[in-house]
Amino acid sequence: MSTTTKYIFVTGGVTSSLGKGIIAASLAKLLQAQGYRVTIQKLDPYINVDPGTLNPYEHGECYVTEDGAETDLDLGHYERFLNRPTSQANNVTTGRIYQSVIQKERRGEFLGKTVQVVPHITDEIKERVQILGKSGEYDIVITEIGGTVGDIESLPYIEAVRQLRWDLGEDNGIVIHLTLVPFLSAAGELKTKPTQHSVKTLMESGVQADILVCRTEHTLPKELRRKLALFCNVKENAVIQSIDASTIYDVPNLMLDEGLDKVVLEKLNLKSSSPDIDRWNQFVHRHKNPKSEITIGLIGKYVELQDSYKSILEAFIHAGAENEVKVKIESIHSEYINEDNVELKLGHLDGVLVAPGFGERGIDGKIDAVKYVRENDIPFLGICLGMQMAVIEFSRNVLGIKDAASTEMNPETANPVIGLMEDQKTITDKGGTMRLGAWACDLKLGSKVRDIYKAESITERHRHRYEFNGAYKEQIEAAGMKATGLNPDTGLVEIVEISEHPWFIGVQYHPEYKSTVANPHPLFVAFVKASLNYNRKKKSATMAQN
Repeated sequence: MSTTTKYIFVTGGVTSSLGKGIIAASLAKLLQAQGYRVTIQKLDPYINVDPGTLNPYEHGECYVTEDGAETDLDLGHYERFLNRPTSQANNVTTGRIYQSVIQKERRGEFLGKTVQVVPHITDEIKERVQILGKSGEYDIVITEIGGTVGDIESLPYIEAVRQLRWDLGEDNGIVIHLTLVPFLSAAGELKTKPTQHSVKTLMESGVQADILVCRTEHTLPKELRRKLALFCNVKENAVIQSIDASTIYDVPNLMLDEGLDKVVLEKLNLKSSSPDIDRWNQFVHRHKNPKSEITIGLIGKYVELQDSYKSILEAFIHAGAENEVKVKIESIHSEYINEDNVELKLGHLDGVLVAPGFGERGIDGKIDAVKYVRENDIPFLGICLGMQMAVIEFSRNVLGIKDAASTEMNPETANPVIGLMEDQKTITDKGGTMRLGAWACDLKLGSKVRDIYKAESITERHRHRYEFNGAYKEQIEAAGMKATGLNPDTGLVEIVEISEHPWFIGVQYHPEYKSTVANPHPLFVAFVKASLNYNRKKKSATMAQN
């Protein structure tokens, strides 16, 4: 292995959403499978300090790390592919960069100098980029730069990359440029001009791409690759095709076939070998060749944008492969569920997950959904707000506390079965102040969750302000909803389950954040298995009737 950390910078051109994160994660997987210690970080050009205060419609899911960083959803892809946790250092935003520089200026650290983008902002970016490399834990750091080359917001990052390549030396830092080669159906041909312009824009900033990864719907012929190499000043073997795939989990193999890992290691002056991705391919095979199919309803209020629940959707893919079953997700907007149509919307499902979220919109629909699955023995998983809705529904319809509510939606409620956490009551700033990151949870003997996790104690990641109100715990447990997971230090109820129900579990934390290809989350695996059993039971009952 190299004694000097190597750096790979991934930029994007032509258009957003080309999949820089998936390419970065796929390359990292191939390098990791050759024995290199690899990590990935994301530089986001927006001025928000982190995505914690962003509406999911704006930026998709906010992903939370073990150490409590609220980050870009691409970090979820990094963890799912590499099976390694990320941290605060893996996500940097323009807001955080400027915040740090301004704080240094206020402390007088610049000795009265005029603070400028160059060198002060670029120095801060370079420092953040190298934090992981200087830790001694990694041979290779892949840095994905958000946005598109030419964006005003991205310019300081591109300039920092230019400087870093000079600082690091020729074979210690390379640039991969992800671009689009569109197919014009009217002309019947692939067009290279957008890529040429994108590379030219990058070069105008003083950065020469070493490798081109070309997103395309059609195979790139050899003469087109030669043309791109000639016009974009890269070697022909460094023009890599990234053709559309049926699943993101195909991309590592596609990049292996294209030799991306070999080209990268050659340019970094590192040895290459055949990557061991047998376990990965076993997962892909199970994912693409299921023996059964089930339908699970995802009840939420951001269902129009699938990225809002990205980690949940991926966790179902992992759990589905583990059970050799295709999990078909039916997204159902909670705003449009009511007592009159709940059977129509949910009656055909094999399982129901009530998703996390914030605010009052769609709450009544979630409560109606929980009531229906509870009364009809349909497997249920409630995550964060979904768990809280399960507690409210149970309190209203089983205990008879008709005005049971959360103080998040009704601050004046006389029966706050869900209330604001004590340590949240004095907080006024919204950003980065929730209960975040990994917290311990002790599992009760004899509970479903203890059997599922096969452990007495676990740690799971959190992102919430409100909690199960302990004043109602004895009353709720006496009626049949048991608190089966508790934080050992605070007594906070982390998990509830109804023992009389075939499979009814609500968790205050976010299990989806920890599900990876190599380690599907046990809670999702068990939920999918329960839904499959329910599906088979329904089919058997139907056959018996016929």
